[in-house]
Amino acid sequence: MKNLDQDIETGNFKNIYLLTGEEDYLIRQYRQKLKNALVPPGDTVNLNCYEGKNISVQELIDQAETMPFFAERRLLLVEESGFFKSASEELSAYLNELPPTAFFLFVESEVDKRKALYKTVKNKGRVVEFTRQKPDTIIRWILGILKRENKNITRHTMDLFLEKTGNDMNNIRSELDKLIAYTAGRDVIMPQDVEAVCTERTENKIFDMVNAVAAGQRRRALDLYYDLLALREPSLRILSLLERQFNQLLQVKELRGHGYDTESITAKLELRDFVAARSVRQCERFSLETLRSLVEQCAVYEEAVKTGSLNEKLAVELLLVQ
Repeated sequence: MKNLDQDIETGNFKNIYLLTGEEDYLIRQYRQKLKNALVPPGDTVNLNCYEGKNISVQELIDQAETMPFFAERRLLLVEESGFFKSASEELSAYLNELPPTAFFLFVESEVDKRKALYKTVKNKGRVVEFTRQKPDTIIRWILGILKRENKNITRHTMDLFLEKTGNDMNNIRSELDKLIAYTAGRDVIMPQDVEAVCTERTENKIFDMVNAVAAGQRRRALDLYYDLLALREPSLRILSLLERQFNQLLQVKELRGHGYDTESITAKLELRDFVAARSVRQCERFSLETLRSLVEQCAVYEEAVKTGSLNEKLAVELLLVQ
């Protein structure tokens, strides 16, 4: 990301860029920054936009070969093409001989680093992978936004806010906008403001479901599951989140067994303080063998769902009941 900032600041651009990763908010921000830097806003003549799986490689090549109209560059913006998952040898070969006036900006959620196209972009251009940001980075970002809005927040309220939003920057920004609007006319954001307007994320209900499982409250666990289904959360995603939670608890349990305290676990697993603390409390309700078994069972059920041998709604029900 630092190299990309430097490219934009100096104007020394690569002819090919690939933006990828799980942090969609940053991808969208840098997509716009890079697009505006390569082609002035409003210049639709020298900008060609493509999206989806049915993009013609030959059309891309034809457009790239077309000289820009009264400008230095022609930009081809290609999004979610699937080229980086399939064998795009024709495009890969062309990018090795790209004319100096042609610039490609790929935005892809899925890439295969073993494919020739990815290797070509890495060698000839710049690949930027946007990962989930670390807690301290997210807090600095939030504080920067609040400072511009003349708002103050305590550490306790910040923890409460992040507990509800998680670390997805899209979700954080959306919930932050709601919070700023709700506290118009006041300069301090209070815990009750967060409780009043911020939507509780799915992961919190997953935590409650795991608590219910640990306490043997099957009915409670199932009720929480059905609440998530009513909110149109896909069963397979719920299963994946349960697997992630059990896997995190397994890691915490193993670290505790090696003498790590909560502070050390926080640093080791790069968790928020409150997440680490509650994970330490929760893992004490399971044995190491049980957690290993639950992680394995989640993987078995997920595989069964993906191969079509088990209904996804039933898979989660079986996991919670067993």
